[in-house]
Amino acid sequence: MIDEKQIQDWLVEEGIFRQKIPDDNSNFHFLINYPNNNALDVICPKGKDDQIIIGCATEVSQQEQALIHNTKKAVNQEFIWNIRFALNSFMLDFELEHPNDELKRFIITDFIFEDGLTKDRLISTIKKIFKGKLHCIWLLGKTYGHVNPNSEAPASRDSMFV
Repeated sequence: MIDEKQIQDWLVEEGIFRQKIPDDNSNFHFLINYPNNNALDVICPKGKDDQIIIGCATEVSQQEQALIHNTKKAVNQEFIWNIRFALNSFMLDFELEHPNDELKRFIITDFIFEDGLTKDRLISTIKKIFKGKLHCIWLLGKTYGHVNPNSEAPASRDSMFV
């Protein structure tokens, strides 16, 4: 069984622990900040007492969705394939929500089994998840241009469950 206290202690030591989340589907569920205000989840799911899942969900902003919607279908299809290839090369699990080839949301996850769980592996996996997210954000910017950060757009919700 994964040691909840040990995981929480490691996250606190690294200054990335935000809070414990009530979750009926998990043995424990932590929300972390890595880096700064980027929310990621660390979860030990019920029924999988020997593994933790690290992940993040990112919603594409309304402004970016408008840019995507007004772009040629072939460009959008190429973009979706580029994200698939990129995340696969990171050896990450992912789900893309892209009706009509227009990206709305993406979820990136990885897991660690108890017999391979060390502080080094946990932090490395957290970094890998963030790098996957960052890669997707950069591909969005490269493909569709950058949205003005000074606009009134609401902040995206990037936790899997919050």
